[in-house]
Amino acid sequence: MATIGTPAQQFVPVKEVRDGVVVLKDGTLCSVLLVSSINLSLKAYEEQRAVLVQFQGFLNTIDFPIEIVIQSRRYDIRPYILTLENRLREQEEQLLQVQTKEYMEFIQTFSEQVNIMRKSFFIIIPYIPPILSQGGGISKIFSFLKKEDPTATSVTDFEEQRTQLEERMSVVEQGLSRLGL
Repeated sequence: MATIGTPAQQFVPVKEVRDGVVVLKDGTLCSVLLVSSINLSLKAYEEQRAVLVQFQGFLNTIDFPIEIVIQSRRYDIRPYILTLENRLREQEEQLLQVQTKEYMEFIQTFSEQVNIMRKSFFIIIPYIPPILSQGGGISKIFSFLKKEDPTATSVTDFEEQRTQLEERMSVVEQGLSRLGL
């Protein structure tokens, strides 16, 4: 249980972000991809089925874990309404003023009745380095006996691990691009 004054960093497993790669406290490297979306509801049944089959094929091609995170936030329409109000003040044509006012009322009423959400899609790709790495061997397993940090990685180890992570990212990016994402 957390006590008052406990720093948030204690609960976040991130050790550092190095060269665009998240390094966790346990030595795992992660990359995060922001992914676009497609609206299946706007597609015909056959197209929906084809996308789902392609997505299934994509998932079957990867041999490492990924995490898909969807962030939903209510969309704030206030800046849009302010923009419309500014245009309304600048508008000299009477008919356009009436239409703009009606449109603003419609948008406000609609947004009160329906939750307009903004969704962001992320794929987190981890790379867990093997304990028996080429340079470490048995000494890396027993590194806890030494005073050095067992999760510390040298620059060469990090570059090798980052290369492995980038290969995984490439596989995911190619698979998603085939889906139109």
